[in-house]
Amino acid sequence: MDYYLKVLKNYAVFEGRARRKEYWLFLLFNILILIVLSILDQILGTFDSETKKGFISSVYSLAVIIPSIAVSIRRLHDTDKTGWWLLLNLIPLFGSLVLLIFFISDSQRETNRFGINPKLEDFT
Repeated sequence: MDYYLKVLKNYAVFEGRARRKEYWLFLLFNILILIVLSILDQILGTFDSETKKGFISSVYSLAVIIPSIAVSIRRLHDTDKTGWWLLLNLIPLFGSLVLLIFFISDSQRETNRFGINPKLEDFT
């Protein structure tokens, strides 16, 4: 949960690096929260069956879109790639697969142009 809150605190920080752990735990908590909010939408009747979207979960998704983009860019920085690589999402299937490979790749061990390795910062 600390990593989730850390990403929210760095709401619009697009500089620096994010560890795999930070990125994937943020994604995990995001998915869990969306599942709970979707169930809440069903219970409260705020789910629109025509559009297959719930009001509460949609508001939450809009609220975390910038932190999600920011942590994705910082994760790419950790592998020594610019945030522009996120535009690969615009290429169906292929782009998502390439980004998945980048996101699961290990950090660049040494300091790179985006900053110190966050793994090393945790030990200091």
